[in-house]
Amino acid sequence: MSVEPRVAITGISGRFGRRLAQLLHRTCTVVGIDRRPLHGGPRDVETHQIDIRRQRCEEIFRAGAFDAVVHLNVMHDPRTSSEEHHTFNIKGTTRVMDYCVRHRIPKLILLSTANVYGPRAENPQFLTEDAPLMGGTRFGEIRDLIALDMCGQSFFWKHPEVETVILRPVHIIGAVKNAPSNYLRLKQIPRLAGFDPMIQLIHEDDVARAIIEALKPGLRGVFNVAGCMPVPLSDILSRLDANIIDFPHFLAEPTLERMWRMRLTSFPPPEIDHLRYVCMVDDQPARQVLGYQPRFELDATLAHLRLTQGVELR
Repeated sequence: MSVEPRVAITGISGRFGRRLAQLLHRTCTVVGIDRRPLHGGPRDVETHQIDIRRQRCEEIFRAGAFDAVVHLNVMHDPRTSSEEHHTFNIKGTTRVMDYCVRHRIPKLILLSTANVYGPRAENPQFLTEDAPLMGGTRFGEIRDLIALDMCGQSFFWKHPEVETVILRPVHIIGAVKNAPSNYLRLKQIPRLAGFDPMIQLIHEDDVARAIIEALKPGLRGVFNVAGCMPVPLSDILSRLDANIIDFPHFLAEPTLERMWRMRLTSFPPPEIDHLRYVCMVDDQPARQVLGYQPRFELDATLAHLRLTQGVELR
């Protein structure tokens, strides 16, 4: 009788963490770690409500006998101070890496983002994993995510005994609270006049399945993860039958900044560059090495977005 692998998920109480647990608990013993309580997760998931930066969190890793750790416990809230972002993201991630080494956990998966490359006018059509990480040029939050990604790359080389996998998915669409989903849920969607960049979206369940594929023994490396076929932004808005408001670029950015300060929008001003420039990735290594294949085409992904329309956004 085979024994189910034991997988720890940090940040399990977030919307994506709960969804991953729902998919993973069918084949693995899942243990969740989060400073927030878990609501709506599978009943058979063991959970620990604790901040991963706390020293006593190590006892969970010592006693857990984990086969793998999926690290999702990363702060993304752009309204949180940069100091809190840095302390939570970098210190928390470093602690998790230390625990993996000390307690001989053979696999670590870090969820990064393709946004670390940054939308830029000079980007090639498709970026590969060795492209420079330029996303922090105008967006402070992305600088922390770049630091986290580079921390993972350094750990990859320093500790070859731990199979480290870093996944960089494109814009995740679903119940998650992120800028792309928030933007596409708006009743009136602003668009920059004269710009129509190609966009890559990915269904949140495809991201979860990429993580599940990466859990296989023997796999390590940095992988871009794409979903639907890329299409122009105008095509996405047309399929949503969106009420579009075209803004000249010189008016859009200062207007969005004022709305952001007044808390009238959940779309961070620096994200406006994604409405101007391309930031698409080549994910052939993920398909060839991990065996990843997206299941959801664009229409199914946008239909999923509509199903999560009623999700409260804060």
